[in-house]
Amino acid sequence: MDITTEIRKNMQSLAANVYPGRGIVIGQTPDGAKMVQVYWIMGRSENSRNRVFVQEGETVRTAPFDESKVKDPSLIIYNCTRVAGKAHIVTNGDQTDTIFDALGKGGSFETALDTREFEPDAPNFTPRISGVVDFADELNAYKLGILKTVGNDPERPVRQYFSFASAIPGAGHFIATYSGDGSPLPSFSGEPQLVEIPAEIDAAADLYWKSLNEDNRVSMLVKFIDPASGASEVRIVNKNG
Repeated sequence: MDITTEIRKNMQSLAANVYPGRGIVIGQTPDGAKMVQVYWIMGRSENSRNRVFVQEGETVRTAPFDESKVKDPSLIIYNCTRVAGKAHIVTNGDQTDTIFDALGKGGSFETALDTREFEPDAPNFTPRISGVVDFADELNAYKLGILKTVGNDPERPVRQYFSFASAIPGAGHFIATYSGDGSPLPSFSGEPQLVEIPAEIDAAADLYWKSLNEDNRVSMLVKFIDPASGASEVRIVNKNG
């Protein structure tokens, strides 16, 4: 299957998926000028849906939309993105800070995540998904990782890391927490999937927001990063507010 056909198939699959959960996309604009990160959250419970993304400097974090409705903030309030030197980190949980701290001490994306595992939210044991674009890394354009269980068994954690030596103009790779809806929710499986990266940040935000199930989508961010300067531009879409 050629890349264009595979991208089209995967974008159609994403749009048809009622509940991929949280998702990360990392790739490159068609002209090769910018690296791109996309991150979204979805929710079915009132607690999960009661969130927005808030940007503070180089960090984007989750925050309650209505403070009075917060029940358990432990797995829903965290930094989504942080910048450590030349490394732009994006994750679906507090492992953002784990990676940030490790890189600051000379560690790596992988060694940081080797200290973590899936979320303790039985019976789903939601995977922790993470990505990084590190312009100080001469061997890789970007990396993705997923920490999950084998067969939904919490006694069998598994850590998978995917390193992409070069970016593909106009394309990226996608990873999510779930492969679809279910009870318990089935974890994402297989390799990251090739998906589309539009040329403009607003077009990217529009494409991915419209690809998410309207009832379950909560918030999304799109980040365009200039490799030369490290400067970035962020768009945030919140269903609430």
